[in-house]
Amino acid sequence: MKIAVAGLGLIGGSLAKGFSALDGVTVFGYDIDRGTVMRSLLVEAIDGELTEDAIGECDYIFIALYPEAVTEFLTRFAEKISKTAVVVDCAGTKRAVCEQCFTIAEQYGFRFIGGHPMAGTQFSGFKYSRASLFDKASMILVPHKDEKIEVLEALKKLLVSIGFKSVTITSAEEHDTIIAYTSQLAHVVSNAYVKSPNAKVHKGFSAGSYRDLTRVAKLNSHMWTELFLENADNLSFEIDLLIDHLRQYSDAIKGKNREELFSLLEEGTKIKESVD
Repeated sequence: MKIAVAGLGLIGGSLAKGFSALDGVTVFGYDIDRGTVMRSLLVEAIDGELTEDAIGECDYIFIALYPEAVTEFLTRFAEKISKTAVVVDCAGTKRAVCEQCFTIAEQYGFRFIGGHPMAGTQFSGFKYSRASLFDKASMILVPHKDEKIEVLEALKKLLVSIGFKSVTITSAEEHDTIIAYTSQLAHVVSNAYVKSPNAKVHKGFSAGSYRDLTRVAKLNSHMWTELFLENADNLSFEIDLLIDHLRQYSDAIKGKNREELFSLLEEGTKIKESVD
């Protein structure tokens, strides 16, 4: 089996390392940074550089690039991709990517499936990639409405072989709606939270709750700016809803309204218990 990985950052580099560890798999890699490609070859994360000739031989092509770059890459190489190949992207939003890439795939006769690995760290880049990044993680797939079940099953088997515990099938619309809450809002809140002047003097006064809430405050600003704006409608809804809820807490605290504050805290506790 031959697999291509375009974009050798944290996600792409980890995919490449995971696939390279499998028996009988040849991995070709691409990155805009030549130094990253050379390092990937040096540590044997890939077997060769992804060229126009090599991409035509690949059974699977994983595109681990920013949303806009996914479409640009697929447009550039579409004519060279085998009609039996399956292309999977790894971008954090799905509506714009899938709409454009489904069209390109249909035009050139190969298969495209939207993807989003639910794994990562607060660090970015190939330096932090590792084959074990996807252990027990979930992979979200957004297939075309006419995709064959055998294609999805084969892809799932491949993903499980590098550590993924589960595969969730959904639509691009549902993905972007839910991911605005489960991922994007958390990054916004964490990044905004550390802007308090007390963040500079937290040492000696902070423990687990501080670490948990600030873990993703340090982020890739270029990538997350693009992701947030790609999903602006869903994310702005979640931010506004959170602001409304925070205002309720603030009003109860400022007004020293013990009953209202207790009620708000109890409500949140019960919701957490029910969703878990």
